[in-house]
Amino acid sequence: MEDYKSFTDSQLMQKVSEYDSKSLEELYDRYSPILYTLIKKIVADQKIAEEVLTDIFVIVWEKSRKIDLPINNVYTWLITLARNKAIDRKRRDESTEELPEYNDDYENDYVIPRLSKFIDPLDLNNALSVKENFEGALNDLTDAQQYVLYLAYYEGKTENEIAKKLNIPLPTVKSKIKVALTSLKHNLITGA
Repeated sequence: MEDYKSFTDSQLMQKVSEYDSKSLEELYDRYSPILYTLIKKIVADQKIAEEVLTDIFVIVWEKSRKIDLPINNVYTWLITLARNKAIDRKRRDESTEELPEYNDDYENDYVIPRLSKFIDPLDLNNALSVKENFEGALNDLTDAQQYVLYLAYYEGKTENEIAKKLNIPLPTVKSKIKVALTSLKHNLITGA
């Protein structure tokens, strides 16, 4: 009997792509708490957050054989998938305008993440170990910097949507986001 708890994330994903349901269960046990927390921050409603979480693992099960997943970046891929799926659900629930039909092509183009092969690998343990540093670096940003990053990341707003919401020019939004990300990076590097 295999010890799934000792498998790396990449090994679990490989086993999922071979239709191994125990590996999906382990991936769920490992990631559902952090993914649910992120999803709940975006959609707010507990029932919808639970539905989105279920949808994510259905996507993993159904598409693991087809996705181009960078080795050792299952964490980043799952977090991005959860964010994308939650934002899409929120937009669909709140939109008063007609949105594109949610079908397989739409999901592949707009929900399934495509990660660069050049980003540094990150797994759940490493992410949890830098969580405190990241939160500290984020808290060292000004309220305005935190807010534009919140609008972009958790609400999935585009720069144009942020400009409209804040009633400020688009170049100002672009500048605020750039300065916020630069400051966040500086805070992470220096531990400020």
